[in-house]
Amino acid sequence: MADDVGLETQLCSEQFGSGEARGCRAAADGSLQWEGFPDSVSPDYLPYQLWDSVQAFASSLSGSLATQAVLLGIGVGNAKATVSAATATWLVKDSTGMLGRIVFAWWKGSKLDCNAKQWRLFADILNDVAMFLEIMAPVYPICFTMTVSTSNLAKCIVSVAGGATRAALTVHQARRNNMADVSAKDSSQETLVNLAGLLVSLLMLPLVSGCPGFSLGCFFFLTALHIYANYRAVRSLVMETLNEGRLRLVLKHYLQRGEVLDPTAANRMEPLWTGFWPAPSLSLGVPLHRLVSSVFELQQLVEGHQEPYLLCWNQSRNQVQVVLNQKAGPKTVLRAATHGLMLGALQGDGPLPAELEELRNQVRAGPKKESWVIVKETHQVLDMLFPKFLKGLQDAGWKTEKHQLEVDEWRATWLLSPEKKVL
Repeated sequence: MADDVGLETQLCSEQFGSGEARGCRAAADGSLQWEGFPDSVSPDYLPYQLWDSVQAFASSLSGSLATQAVLLGIGVGNAKATVSAATATWLVKDSTGMLGRIVFAWWKGSKLDCNAKQWRLFADILNDVAMFLEIMAPVYPICFTMTVSTSNLAKCIVSVAGGATRAALTVHQARRNNMADVSAKDSSQETLVNLAGLLVSLLMLPLVSGCPGFSLGCFFFLTALHIYANYRAVRSLVMETLNEGRLRLVLKHYLQRGEVLDPTAANRMEPLWTGFWPAPSLSLGVPLHRLVSSVFELQQLVEGHQEPYLLCWNQSRNQVQVVLNQKAGPKTVLRAATHGLMLGALQGDGPLPAELEELRNQVRAGPKKESWVIVKETHQVLDMLFPKFLKGLQDAGWKTEKHQLEVDEWRATWLLSPEKKVL
């Protein structure tokens, strides 16, 4: 029945009292899917929101302690403090943060979608560092302006990274084209948690205001709780799209054991710290002029490439650069990334399929074989391996029609053999 009716046909509906009616559709496996929670969001929505509420509550209390310290340092309650000095300090602090927001958005804005979990955790830890600087600022009055300016700079970076990654996670969690609804509920939940934090702060601040040591101890406890809750929240996320980190894990497992990791297992194994991935460095969508400067180099690069991408492998640096054709689609990008990571596996350890093990021996034997020859031979291996790998990804639950690989916008055209394939 599910196959005949499909997900788009509404089978029935129900409503409670005078409330809004909700419909019911048939799932692919024959089960009923009702509109609204929990079918309207991803399975990881509830555990993520529970831990996110804990971290928001801890952050709210820590923020109250930091705000108290900043107001104390700026001269609130001090008869000798002047309004002009406090205003100047505040303006310097705000302008530094605005400049940092602009620079960080230009520098890392395009990378936030690719590693949303890692950047979300980074943003929350950086926020704790910023609040610690604010608490310590009154201890060194000479450096107060510089300290609070640095803190606000960090907080503005947190605002950019946290807001962007929150949007990416909302796209992941909204399963019924209901991103606005999920975002609104998330905002309401955060407001409620912050309100609870505000009420608790009103009781906490009078207790700690006269004891700096106790105040600092409370801050460290809340910071530890905040980081732990953030880690648990981010770790609970199960992204079904592939970025470089998850693709690396899945491909390594496939080459060594012949089976594809499902999204839950791969997300559980994925490191949550940015910049900790080993070589090779994989660059997708690089400009063609960066790789060739003569007709001979172009001919050498194109030889053996029947897919709409060109791959250049630097063995000494273990660096892979990929030029994408104008007609390259998501599956082409996924194949190119798989190709690049597979070349990196030739210089790594661990078991490999027989065809790749032979190539690894050639790479390790001296003198080194020309890189373009190895790339040409790996194309033949990939012609047999990639279709099985792609089907394994789809069967395991990965969404291969889109990806979160970091791809630059450069595209090129070149003369290809008539057998060129477009994926």
